[in-house]
Amino acid sequence: MDHIWSPWRFKYIATADRLEGCVLCRIEQEHKDAENYVVYRARLNFILLNLFPYTSGHLMIVPYEHQASLAAVDEATTTEMIELAKRAQNALEAEYHPDGFNIGMNLGRSAGAGIADHLHLHVVPRWSGDANFVSVVGETRVLPEDLATTCDKLKRHFV
Repeated sequence: MDHIWSPWRFKYIATADRLEGCVLCRIEQEHKDAENYVVYRARLNFILLNLFPYTSGHLMIVPYEHQASLAAVDEATTTEMIELAKRAQNALEAEYHPDGFNIGMNLGRSAGAGIADHLHLHVVPRWSGDANFVSVVGETRVLPEDLATTCDKLKRHFV
């Protein structure tokens, strides 16, 4: 049996069932940005690393307002969200030189939303071959960099 070391996940695993309420609202309100891998706080949205990333640099742009539907947030929030997605894409291109991106939302549990009650926009850098046999056959993702390092690298682009 192969073991993949991911010590940064223990904190989440140890507390996941004990946390009540919306995890994204909690992160927004705690202001423990280093601990929660918050990359940047704007006026209406914040950017953080996904704790369960598809690839290194997988970001989420989250409105401060707790809404499940894109149609429920105002134009200023969605405008800022898209502008932050553009900045995130530029930051990821500068740091990681991906071959492409997946940028989008999963609205509702049946659409694949892991956190269905609080909308968020994913910005996922992609590389040719990043869905290799380990992901496809082993249903395992191997990330070459820990989340704290990724967060520090990306924060430099949002100063």
